[in-house]
Amino acid sequence: MRKQWKMKWVAVILILVCLGPCTGWAQEARLTDVVVTNTKEDLLVYFTVAECFNQEMRQAIDNGILTRFTFFVKLYQVRRFWWDRQIADLKVSHDIQYDNLKRVYRVHLHEKSTKPVEVEDFQEAKRLMAEIVGLRVTDLKKLQRGFHYRIKMMAELDKIRLPFYLHYVLFFLSLWDFETDWYTVDFRY
Repeated sequence: MRKQWKMKWVAVILILVCLGPCTGWAQEARLTDVVVTNTKEDLLVYFTVAECFNQEMRQAIDNGILTRFTFFVKLYQVRRFWWDRQIADLKVSHDIQYDNLKRVYRVHLHEKSTKPVEVEDFQEAKRLMAEIVGLRVTDLKKLQRGFHYRIKMMAELDKIRLPFYLHYVLFFLSLWDFETDWYTVDFRY
């Protein structure tokens, strides 16, 4: 009886030792390098999604599966004793797909142009996918001087859309779907 009790504790300790480091090594996608600025006419935002690619995602992309990041940006005027007034609600996406014949990554930045950018280097394609550069949030005419504003942003990887019923067979591909937490910046204009 006592020996079985010791064996159970040894098994529990081994499981905790084996699983403990795995949770510490898990990387979560997050927004970094956030900058909110303006030109003479527009409010702009810059940010990067860090830790958004893993090995399984790279393999899926290299096999030609279309992958899409969707970015959400919301701008509110903060009001003390009333609900915040929403000024802007943006949704932009970046797509990546590998062309095996040309050996290039096609990155489509929907907020920039309708024509995809073709790059041969995966690191460059990864950088293009993960960065929002100078996204126009709103016209400065819509903001009032001296008021408090809040801008919120987040990113998510859209679920992979496999042809036909392959998503039932390859159900494990949903394991690398991600969504960042909302990142908030308060500022006064």
